[in-house]
Amino acid sequence: MSATVKTLFELLNENPTQDRTQVFEQLWNILGELRAKVDARFSTEPDSSVADLQPYQSADGKAKGLLSAFVGKEIDWMVHSYIGIPTQSFTNMHLTIYLGPHIRAPHFGLATGTMPDIFYYVDYIPRADLLTDFDYLDKYYQPANETYLKFRNDKEFPQFVSKTLYMRTSISEIGHCYLVPPTQKMIDSLRDLSHDMLDRWLKYVVDEAEIVPMEERAALAERDLLIRKAIVERDPANPIGEKLFGKPMADRLVRGLWGGDRTLPRP
Repeated sequence: MSATVKTLFELLNENPTQDRTQVFEQLWNILGELRAKVDARFSTEPDSSVADLQPYQSADGKAKGLLSAFVGKEIDWMVHSYIGIPTQSFTNMHLTIYLGPHIRAPHFGLATGTMPDIFYYVDYIPRADLLTDFDYLDKYYQPANETYLKFRNDKEFPQFVSKTLYMRTSISEIGHCYLVPPTQKMIDSLRDLSHDMLDRWLKYVVDEAEIVPMEERAALAERDLLIRKAIVERDPANPIGEKLFGKPMADRLVRGLWGGDRTLPRP
């Protein structure tokens, strides 16, 4: 199957001035729809460490962003964010939900944006070794396998393959990662896929999650934080934030994504 193996810098340099405002607004609306479902299920409160980043902008006012972070009894760290210049090809949006260590269900991760084609990633971030924990694999990943294979066999959804080894390693075998044309058909398909993945994940959390014994929770929480921090800090797109906002601000945004400056305690 076809695949794109380029950096985001290469993609943006090829088409740096495409107006993707309408595409950005539709993708941002999809994240808003998902967020509404999450808010209906979980009780959270905003973390004050990113209160002044709602919104923020570059010194020249061209690049803009918003970073919201939330914590709750069941959620360790949830981020709802965007960054970019929609009129100049680039946008990037996140909805990531890291659970507390009371249950062993996987975390939920979704990132999308324009490069200027639509980049899209959604996955269940595992909290166990999928090569050895067969029950975990069958319980949380097998139900999503058919959907993954359907998209994998669809030539209209070429894979996006990161050049960064760690980012490829972080995606599970039912994780979706595509670079597709910014058409209404693609947006509608990605909306359906996003809801499908979130609805299944919510079912895992609400109805099927395995309770973690108290004596194992500290180790699981430590593992969760290590992975969350590594995924954010090793993201090859981080230099784009530095280019738009300068290094001090870019470093702060990275910390905001993984909770490096959080004020609320972990669950």
